[in-house]
Amino acid sequence: MPKLDLSNFPDNRRGLTIVGLLKFQLVKLSLTIQDKHIDMELLFLWLLLLILTPFLSIAFGLILSHRKLDARHRKNLPPGTMGWPIVGETIEFGSTLRKGIPEKFVADRMAKYSPDVFKTSLKGEPVAVLCGSAGHKFLSSNENKLVTIWFPPAVAKVFPSARRAPSSPVEYPMTRKLATGFLKPDALQNYVKVMDSIAKRHFKTKWDSKEGVTVAPLAKDYTFEVACGVFLSIEDPERVASFSEPFYCLLPAILSSPIAISFPGTPLSRGIKVANKIRKTILEIIRQRKTDLTEKKSAASAKYDVLSHMLVTTNEEGNFMNEMEITERLMVLLVGGFHTTSTVITCILKYLADLPHIYDQVLKEQRWVSAAKRDGEPLNWEDIQKMKYSWNVASEVLRLTPPSQGMFRQALTDFTYAGFSIPKGWKIYCSTSSTNKNPDYFPEPEKFDPSRFEGDGPSPYTYIPFGAGPRMCPGKEYARFAILVFMYNVVGRFKWETVHPNEKILFTPFPLPEKGLPIRLLPH
Repeated sequence: MPKLDLSNFPDNRRGLTIVGLLKFQLVKLSLTIQDKHIDMELLFLWLLLLILTPFLSIAFGLILSHRKLDARHRKNLPPGTMGWPIVGETIEFGSTLRKGIPEKFVADRMAKYSPDVFKTSLKGEPVAVLCGSAGHKFLSSNENKLVTIWFPPAVAKVFPSARRAPSSPVEYPMTRKLATGFLKPDALQNYVKVMDSIAKRHFKTKWDSKEGVTVAPLAKDYTFEVACGVFLSIEDPERVASFSEPFYCLLPAILSSPIAISFPGTPLSRGIKVANKIRKTILEIIRQRKTDLTEKKSAASAKYDVLSHMLVTTNEEGNFMNEMEITERLMVLLVGGFHTTSTVITCILKYLADLPHIYDQVLKEQRWVSAAKRDGEPLNWEDIQKMKYSWNVASEVLRLTPPSQGMFRQALTDFTYAGFSIPKGWKIYCSTSSTNKNPDYFPEPEKFDPSRFEGDGPSPYTYIPFGAGPRMCPGKEYARFAILVFMYNVVGRFKWETVHPNEKILFTPFPLPEKGLPIRLLPH
C-alpha cells in the first residue's frame, strides 16, 4: 500500500484526514461485523470510536500543529507551560474566574515566567499572553497588521459571519463604521430622553411599591429595553419582553464548551436554534421598516435609530447592505448592548450598598442635577455631562470588575514580541483584569477610589474597559449614557441594603454577584 504523505496539509486538515482514514477503517470493520457476525462488544467499540471522532480530530490537529513548529520557534517561544494535552490550562483559567479572582491566573504566571509574555493553552488553542500596558498597546497598534480578531468556535457557530474574521477583516470595519456613525455622542444625545423615559417606566413597574428586588435580572431587563428603543425604536413593554426571551438564551450557547459540538439538547444546539428564531424576527422588523421608510411613515426613526441608519448607509463601494447582513449586525449589537452594561449596573449597586459614603456623594450630585429641572422634565445631554463624580464611580467599578476580562486576537504572521517568537496562527490574549489590579499602575489596587479618574485619569493603556486603538468599542458613549440614566433614577428613588452582605462577585465570565444581588429597598 502506498504511503500517505500528509506534510502538505494544513494542521487542521491533516487531523481531519487522519480521522477520515480511521472512519474508513471503521466502515470496513462494520462490513466485517455484518459478514462474520462478530459479537456485540466489538460493535459497541465501533460505535464508541465513531462518537469520539470529532474529539480525535481536534487532538490530531493540536499535536500536528505543535510538531510543525521548527527548531527556531521551539527554542525561542515565550516561557510557560501548555498544560495538559488538549485541555491545556483551561481548567485553571476558569477556576480563577469562578473564584472571583480572574487576575490571579495571569499575575501568577507573570511572576513565575516573565512580566512581558508567557505561553499557555486555552480552549484547545496555543496562546501567547501579552502582559501589562505594553501588551495592550502592541495589540491595539497592530490590528489587521500582525494580529486580527478571533472568536471561540461556539461564537462562530451562533454567529456564522464571525468565521470570516481572520481571513476577511474588511467586514468588521464596515460594522464599526455603521455603529460609530450612529453611536457617537452628538447622535446619541437625542436618545437620552428615550433612555430616561424607559428607566422611569422600568422603575414604576418593577421596583416601586416593593420591599426588595433582585438586581441582576432587572438590570438586564432595563438594558435590553434601552437597546430595543435605541436600535429598533421598539418601546412597547410586551413586545420587548417577548423579544428578550430568546436573546437571554444566547449567552449560555456562546459560552459553551471549547469543542463547540452541537449535540441535540446542549446549550450550543439550543443557542443555534434560538439565533435562527431571532434572525427571522429581525428580518420581519427590517422589511416592515423598509416599507415604512418608502411610504414615509417613520421619518423620526429614519433620522435616529440604528436600523434606519443601516438601511440608508452605504459601504465604501457605494452599495447598501442586504437584509441578512443587517440582521447579523443588529444581533451582535443587541447582544453586546445589554449583557455587559447590565453587569456593570449590577456591580455599581453592590458597591454603592457596601460603601455608604460613596452612595452619599452620588446622591448629592444627582440631586444637584435634579434641582435644576422642572417637575417631570426628562434628562437631556447637558444633564449627563454634569454627572462627573457618578461616572468616576462607574469607572472605578469597571476597573475592579471589568465586564470583559481581556481580548483575544490571532497572529496573522510570525512576529517577535519582547524578544520571543510568536508563530503565525497562535492566539494572543491580553488580560484587562490583571492590568487593572497591577499596583504599578493603580496604588492600593483593591481600594475603591473614584478619585483615580479625576483630571487626566490613568496612564494610557493601563485602563481600557472599552478597548483601545482601531477596535475601541463604538458603544462606549451609549453605555455611559445608559448607566448614568439608571444611576440618576435609582438613587433618586431609593437607598438600599444587600440581603447577603458578604455576597461575592464571580466571573462567568461576566462579573455578577453569585446570588444575583437581592437587596432591600429603602425609599426616600
